[in-house]
Amino acid sequence: MSIHVSGETASHDVTNPHSNAVSPEVAAAAAAAGCPFHAASVLPTDGTPTHPSPRFAEWRETGPALPLDYNDGHRGLVVTQYDLARAVLEDPRFSMRPDRMPLSDTAPLHESPPEAAPEPELDDNAREALDTASVLFLDGDQHLRLRRSITGRFSAKSMRDRRAIVKQIVARQVEHVLAHGAPIDLFTEYARPIAAANHCDVLGIPAELADEFRAKFEGVATTRDRMDYVRRVVDARATDLGENTISDLLRSDLSRNEVDGLVMTLMSSGRDSVAYMISTSMVALLTNPEQLAKLRDDPSLIQGAVEEFMRYGTMFLTVFRRTATEDVTILGVDIPNGTSVSVSTVSANRDDRHWEDPATFDVTRDAFGHVGFGHGAHGCVGQQLARVEISEAITQLLAAIPDVRLEEAEQLSPLPFAHPVATYEAGAVVVAWG
Repeated sequence: MSIHVSGETASHDVTNPHSNAVSPEVAAAAAAAGCPFHAASVLPTDGTPTHPSPRFAEWRETGPALPLDYNDGHRGLVVTQYDLARAVLEDPRFSMRPDRMPLSDTAPLHESPPEAAPEPELDDNAREALDTASVLFLDGDQHLRLRRSITGRFSAKSMRDRRAIVKQIVARQVEHVLAHGAPIDLFTEYARPIAAANHCDVLGIPAELADEFRAKFEGVATTRDRMDYVRRVVDARATDLGENTISDLLRSDLSRNEVDGLVMTLMSSGRDSVAYMISTSMVALLTNPEQLAKLRDDPSLIQGAVEEFMRYGTMFLTVFRRTATEDVTILGVDIPNGTSVSVSTVSANRDDRHWEDPATFDVTRDAFGHVGFGHGAHGCVGQQLARVEISEAITQLLAAIPDVRLEEAEQLSPLPFAHPVATYEAGAVVVAWG
């Protein structure tokens, strides 16, 4: 299949949900390529974490990739089918560089950008830190060098040693839930604190700065405020090296600006995703009592169940988009140089070409190979830790509250996306018992 798109390189990593218009050029190009084209070329907003929009299924039947309208008016592609999704995510011909994907637009997808005061200007070192060490947006050797500096703390072997710490953190939060009593919002009172505490511990954020970490990175703060906080944390850790990620970076050959930039990325990433998955996994279980019963009867299923949680409740409608750096032909799809490509992990994880009965939640399914953590060189570096956190959080909560039931879950109805990169929001997940 040959797909051609018009327009310049994008300036925003979001799509416009208000416009369903398809340009004649895009429609004609798709038709000329023998690719029937659905009239809506924007990401659908009518889905939920456990019940994505039916439009994704329609798109998968149309083709492995379709034209997509972005907020700035240019056209790119959205990848909908599993095989092409994995192929694009592992192909180095697609760039993550920020000059190909500026992140200046942080307006929510469901509303017009609000009038806001400009952010305070960053100093030269802060700009260099973000330019050279934001590992999510780098390619090639620099990306590999930075990623290698942190992988040791997040390997499967390290997680075997870390599980005892995760158990303790989760146990403390279970005690909090029981002391609080029913009803309780699992997202704010259980999942988020577990994710934040584990983040602080594995990174090496000093205890006296942990509350500020949550305030800065879960609340509203400017980039400069966050970078100032990062520098204070790194300074504090430099005088008290230990067995943690920041200490590893300070012992490495990275420059101080690279350390600051990488720590900024690590503090900004993964925490909310884990909290989302803990909450959404509980929603999936409590709305599928037969699957909950299977897991209760055989707790050893939890490892595989976590993979099914990740497949069934995928957070990212599309992951950070890539840009083709040359003309690419991949699995029969021709993608011109400069094309923006957004991979829909939600759609790929529901592709019935790869998954049997993908709309069904099944804790006994072999769901390994999902793309809920991304895939390839930019796959989630913290995925092994996330697996341990999710499994412990679910296991301990079900053991402590055998009769837990779902009272309300905002995510059962469509919510505004949680981020300019289209992600589902966890919302309040209110449970009760007794």
